[in-house]
Order: sequence, then structure tokens, then C-alpha cells
Amino acid sequence: MSFEDIARVPLVHADTPLEPLGRLREVVGGPRIWIKRDDCTGLATGGNKARKLEYLLAEAEADGADVVLTFGALQSNHARQTAAACARRGIACELILTPSVPRSIDDYERSGNLLLDDLLGARVHRVPEGGEAKEIARALMAEHGAAGRRCAIVPIGGSNAVGALGYVRCAREIARDMRGRGLYPQAVVHATSSGGTQAGLVAGFALEGLATRVVGINTYTKDVARLRGTVASLAGEVLGRIAPGLGLEPGAVEIEDGHLGEGYGIPTEAMAEAVRLVARTEGVLLDPVYSGKAMAGLLAMIRRGAFAEDDDVVFVHTGGAAALGVYTSAFAPDRR
Repeated sequence: MSFEDIARVPLVHADTPLEPLGRLREVVGGPRIWIKRDDCTGLATGGNKARKLEYLLAEAEADGADVVLTFGALQSNHARQTAAACARRGIACELILTPSVPRSIDDYERSGNLLLDDLLGARVHRVPEGGEAKEIARALMAEHGAAGRRCAIVPIGGSNAVGALGYVRCAREIARDMRGRGLYPQAVVHATSSGGTQAGLVAGFALEGLATRVVGINTYTKDVARLRGTVASLAGEVLGRIAPGLGLEPGAVEIEDGHLGEGYGIPTEAMAEAVRLVARTEGVLLDPVYSGKAMAGLLAMIRRGAFAEDDDVVFVHTGGAAALGVYTSAFAPDRR
């Protein structure tokens, strides 16, 4: 079976645009910077999870599922896009959300993605303090099972070997687009958290025979070694599915740390600076949790000379701008 033969459901507005960030480069210098607009994938404001859900929902439907359960933080982009994908496919959606970010200001606990989850028809179950998401999932599966419905579990972030196939497809789009321009991407930079996006990109460039660096900017965890292991394991599993015998090159999983700040979902000054800078030079909105911190990481790398001026560096915009409205205090005038 070739990669193109793997079952998926059509959800993504692909190919997403690959655009130069010329005005940003005028300000920061360094390499030629490109942006892969995966905020334009469609599905309720777009984002990277749509690519994963094409494969995850194809698997769920093949298994006869009529209910999907998944997990995330209160303002989870993955949860919002799962709700949208389920609405598109006529599947019931159960979201089990954890208050994992210590934030109660700016209507964080009511608006943003939570508002969209409700509009999209998902049932939201908030894990109480001291509660367990797995317990809620077991109860929901029992409820649906008793009613004769079949449940599929989609992991947090859609990050398993099936979901990561979506970013194999993205890597191939980038490679094809850059080749069409007569260019070679020296590096692809993006936010890494649950690991599936980075794993798919690493596997995808290996499949394309390119030595392009895939640099994940850590936006999720203090345990970077564990994240690196997760990405490597997923990438290896993906390659085992699509190209048996093709292994990872040493150092293929590259994670840039130092831009997380106090923790997942907690704003940083560098993130706010990066979001404003890209908005005011390119008219592109990043998000405060993932792509904003990832851009802050890319800018830091450029400023320390990590790339040559004639390099072509692609930044993958993973979406999430729907959460900007519940982070207004991070961009308040007294923080400029």
C-alpha cells in the first residue's frame, strides 16, 4: 500500500498556502522566512489538527464508531477541531477537558474555544479538581455502549501514529511547493507539544529523501527528554507503516527549548512580542499558546545566528487564533 492509498476523510483545504514573510525579514534579518498557513486548513477557524483528523476519523468510521471521545485543556484547539470534524461527518462528539492552565481571567473559562465547542454541538465535560479524565471517559463509554452506540477514542492532540500521517502529507506539500520554486527548505520550524505534528514532519521529509531540519519549539512540557522520545517513537512507527526499512537519521528529532516560560498556556513577553510583530508586519494572527511561542523561538534562533542569510526556513502556523480573545491581558498596553 502506498501512502496515498491510506484511508482518510476529506476535511482539509489543501494545499495550504506557503507564503514568504518578506516584511518580517526586513525587520529581523536572517534567512528567507516562509510561512505554511495551516491556520487555513478549514474547520472552524482552521489549525493543524484537521490534518490529523482526516486519518483519525477515517479509522473511527471504518471501525463503525458513531461517537468520538477526546481530551484536552479547556481552551484546546484540538478539541474545537475535533468537534468541527465530527459535526461535518455526522458523528457525536464528547470533549473531556481539564483545567490544566492556571488561568481564570479574560473569560478563559467560558469563551474562546469553549464557546466554539458549544456552537459546534459537542458535549463538554470538565474534569473537576482532583478528578480523572479516564473515569469520565469510562462512564461515557458505558453510557453510549448501553444505548448501542460505538465509541472511538482520539488521543490528546490527535497524536498517535495514525494522526501523525496528516503531517507526512504536510511535509510532502512543503517539499513539492519548494521544489516548484526551485528552492530547498533548510529547516521547518513549528510548535511541538503532544508530538504528532513533529513526528509526521520528520517522517514526511525522510520519505521525501530530504535532510531538512525539523525544529520543534517546545510549548508544552518541562520534560523535554520525554517529549523527544515521544516524537522519535511516533516518527519511527509512522515510517514503519509507510516505508518499512526507512529509519530515522541520528539527530532527526530536534527540539528547541527555553521558550515555554512558566508553563503550558502561560503567556510570555517574548510570545506577545512575536504575535504583535507578525501581525503588524504581515497581517497574520498567531496564537498565544503554540504558534506565538514557536515564533518567539524562531526569532531567538535568527537573532543568535542559527541560520545563514541564504537559507530558506519554513514556519508552520498551526492555528489557534481563536484563543486570542481569552488572553487579552497578555497584550494589554501596560505590557508593551
